[in-house]
Amino acid sequence: QVQLVESGGDSVQAGGSLRLSCTASAGVNVNVVNWHRQPLGKPREFVAQIAASPIPTYADSVQGRFTVSRDSAKNTIYLQMNNLKPEDTAIYYCHALIGDVWGQGTQVTVSS
Repeated sequence: QVQLVESGGDSVQAGGSLRLSCTASAGVNVNVVNWHRQPLGKPREFVAQIAASPIPTYADSVQGRFTVSRDSAKNTIYLQMNNLKPEDTAIYYCHALIGDVWGQGTQVTVSS
């Protein structure tokens, strides 16, 4: 069964940091992976993308605070989130574009 599994979500105070992980099972193509997030009651939104190009892309709202990276040996994509703000509170999902595989999501809550 092809799947993505996110982990690392937690509750933190504003200014804190978290690292989310997205681990792919065998058969999932992770050449191009997006992180998205969905705040409660709002639409899902793009956060970051890592692809074959060495330069990841980020939403303006997280540029300079979030960093996406990969560990190919572990088949895992990471999202390092620093200087977290209350508006970063959401369920975070990873999405492998090739094959359209989504993870189940992990909750991030940032309190002021």
